[in-house]
Amino acid sequence: MKNFFLTFLFLLFVSPLCAQNSKSLRDLQQGFIDQRFGMFIHFNIPTFMEEDWADPDASPSIFNPVKLDCNQWAQTAKDANMTYGCLTTKHHSGFCIWDTKTTDYSVMSSPFKRDVVKEYADAFRAKGLDVMLYYSILDTHHKIRPGYINVQQIDMIKAQLAELLTNYGEVKALIIDGWDAPWSRISYDDIPFEDIYNFVKSIQPNCLVMDLNAAKYPAEVLYYTDIKSYEQGAGQHISKDSNRLPAMSCLPINPSWFWKINFPTSPVKSPEAIVKENIIPMNDVHCNFLLNAAPNRDGLIDDNAVEAFRQIGKLWKHNGPTKSLPAYDAPIISSNIAKGKPTNSSWGQDMYIMDFANDDKFSTSWISNESEKNPWLEIELGDMEQCFNTVTIAQNNITKYKLEYLHNNKWLTLFDGENNNKIKVHRFDRVWGNKVRISINGFSAPPSISELGVYNERR
Repeated sequence: MKNFFLTFLFLLFVSPLCAQNSKSLRDLQQGFIDQRFGMFIHFNIPTFMEEDWADPDASPSIFNPVKLDCNQWAQTAKDANMTYGCLTTKHHSGFCIWDTKTTDYSVMSSPFKRDVVKEYADAFRAKGLDVMLYYSILDTHHKIRPGYINVQQIDMIKAQLAELLTNYGEVKALIIDGWDAPWSRISYDDIPFEDIYNFVKSIQPNCLVMDLNAAKYPAEVLYYTDIKSYEQGAGQHISKDSNRLPAMSCLPINPSWFWKINFPTSPVKSPEAIVKENIIPMNDVHCNFLLNAAPNRDGLIDDNAVEAFRQIGKLWKHNGPTKSLPAYDAPIISSNIAKGKPTNSSWGQDMYIMDFANDDKFSTSWISNESEKNPWLEIELGDMEQCFNTVTIAQNNITKYKLEYLHNNKWLTLFDGENNNKIKVHRFDRVWGNKVRISINGFSAPPSISELGVYNERR
């Protein structure tokens, strides 16, 4: 706890200095898209095993990249005409590859005893490349996983992020993983997203927060991320025709993220395919492409991968800024106070009853019975009135509706009219109420609602 206190005390002096040159979120998002192409670097204790998910009890003694040369990584990125790198500072098994004061489970307890994050950051900046960092919320070594999360672990996350954001210069983006994913099952309530988000911004206001959550959240709105992030290997694919959000898509050049024994002799992905099927079409729809390199156990990128990156650089050149982003809603970052609350509605269709409208799953929906002419749905927020200032409606087929809230036993209107957006985002001055209701007045087919969210955003 002493280390945590010192870190937070330091931030009291650092944060005001950082805030002086803060940019608008939209400018930061546009700047990220304009960078077009970067290098993901999966290098951590799984490198020394044959699994992408390492044993959480693996000994630090196996981490010993005796020929580590981050300058080679940076030169390889430069040869591919990339503009930045992003390093896995901590993966799902919790091993930290920087000089952390929060745990002994780190590179400083290994035979290597060198701060890999520092060497990476210094090498990339020396080549004129920006620095981004990857950080996993899921941490199986420290039991930051369902059933075990407590205040001390949240404090450790903040202390680790504080180290990463204060000791290594400007961090353009923080890519977060293992949070509110179907496989991690750590919700944004278990570890409050808004608290972590604002904590990051308090240290580095210009650092984008990117959560790899496209597996769960729809493509039309930024839920819990500054950049919509797609992991292709997990089946997450951006629309190359209709995307309108600032986005990132990532893919490994090898068959998997972390190095394997057969990588030096196995084919890597085609440089031509990387350029023609990823970089060019994605840049055309506001999407930055992040291609992963997997340094080996010596700490070097294999020759076959180095050559592939070099070929990419011959086939593709960075042609400056991309086209301007269209209009879109600011990210949703607050907890959904309607999640799991009692729900009522007009007659639903078969099994698709009202409870599906706020079960925190966008893959399920309340569907109105086709005989209903004026369908409605309401959510009870509790006996005591709650304050809120944002409502989102993820839906199908609804074109016209009235949105109301119950205050002092009287229904008051928030919106009444037409809105053809698939995800309808309503932001307004803070109100108090204990129910929210949508009355549907126009629809093209039986209306459905996959999630109705209510939020009290900090503004």
